Amino acid sequence: MPKRIAVVEDETELASLIEYNLSRQGFQTQILNGSRGTLKSLEQGRPDLIVLDVMLPEVDGFELCRLIRQSSVLGRTPVLFLTARSDEVDRVLGLEIGGDDYMTKPFSPRELVARVKAHLRR
Repeated sequence: MPKRIAVVEDETELASLIEYNLSRQGFQTQILNGSRGTLKSLEQGRPDLIVLDVMLPEVDGFELCRLIRQSSVLGRTPVLFLTARSDEVDRVLGLEIGGDDYMTKPFSPRELVARVKAHLRR
């Protein structure tokens, strides 16, 4: 059974690029745009890993990560931040609030896939 990866990204073209690269490696992807119902959709989909943008239209990615960590369904699901926010304070905050990894845009799709695989091996 393929591993399920949820991608929370509001930029459609970028979400499609991520989905394409993950699906080529055999992952099943779910794309969510970061609207208010995102947490509920994540809980229903029960992904094996979440790729999460920080700057989302309705719910800040940092706050969404906090909610994910409080969820009885998703609390132990790995979260990989993928965002344009590259300041050290943002990277540290992302990791301190429960993110398992933090990548900045622009990014290498090959590196993203490699990091996803590394987290799923654990």
